[in-house]
Amino acid sequence: MNKIFRIVLLLVIFLAGVLSAQSAGFQIIRLKFGGGSDWYNDPSADVNLMRFLQKNTNLKVIPEYKFVDLASDDIFNFPFLFMTGHGNVNFTRQEVERLRKYLENGGFLYIDDDYGLDKALRREMKKVFPDQDFAELPFSHPMYHILFNFPAGPPKTHRHDDKPPQGLGLFVKNRLCVYYTFESNPSDGWADPDVHHDPEEKRLEALKFGANIVLFSLTQ
Repeated sequence: MNKIFRIVLLLVIFLAGVLSAQSAGFQIIRLKFGGGSDWYNDPSADVNLMRFLQKNTNLKVIPEYKFVDLASDDIFNFPFLFMTGHGNVNFTRQEVERLRKYLENGGFLYIDDDYGLDKALRREMKKVFPDQDFAELPFSHPMYHILFNFPAGPPKTHRHDDKPPQGLGLFVKNRLCVYYTFESNPSDGWADPDVHHDPEEKRLEALKFGANIVLFSLTQ
């Protein structure tokens, strides 16, 4: 009974967070996680994407950098979480359960491999959904066409290992709840121009793609 009550309580907290976000404005929330990776890097990226959304859509946003700790139930206050970094990822058993509940109850997680995150990330997400592997989204997926057209899927913002970019997903009852970009790294293109010195056309392409991710997540 206590377990059922806790699940119901977390669902209520999550729905309250969604309603609050819709009334005050949408916000990208950075996910803080363990393992030693620099989850906090390029904070200007989140803010710049929100400003791009504010300028190019009717979405009401709060363009401020904000993060939430995976170890906290505060994740249930936000419908959209963003995870990135280089290197290791480590989820505790409690964090695995918390993230699973968040995703099963309607939350959306966008993950961008900033280089070197892939191996550890796949290992840890397998703990969250043991029966699933990341599946590549077809280029016809609405994610790639909802506002701006990306007929070949994710853009190649940074070279990394010079492999084709991939957009991968995990699902809850056919609902895309985790979207993961690998060998693409659009979030680096959202950062201030003097951070990575990307050409302006690359930055604009990355921002458009980020807008598609956010808008699609809100249709879920």
